[in-house]
Amino acid sequence: MPMAAADIEAMILAAFPDAQVEITDLAGDGDHYAARVVSSAFKGLPRVRQHQAVYAALGGRMGGELHALQLTTATPD
Repeated sequence: MPMAAADIEAMILAAFPDAQVEITDLAGDGDHYAARVVSSAFKGLPRVRQHQAVYAALGGRMGGELHALQLTTATPD
């Protein structure tokens, strides 16, 4: 069963309360999303660690409920 965009956003915000999160359904199937996450928690972390932190926030749902996530992370300006 696919994940709803709102569920993805809620899980990310639970881990990064200060985050600005934008979720886009890329294929209209609830299975392929793009996420842009901007959080001060990423400050000083390399991009790979930023992405790992977001994937950890999704609690192992990648590859199961959530088939694909195109991820962009950044720190606030």
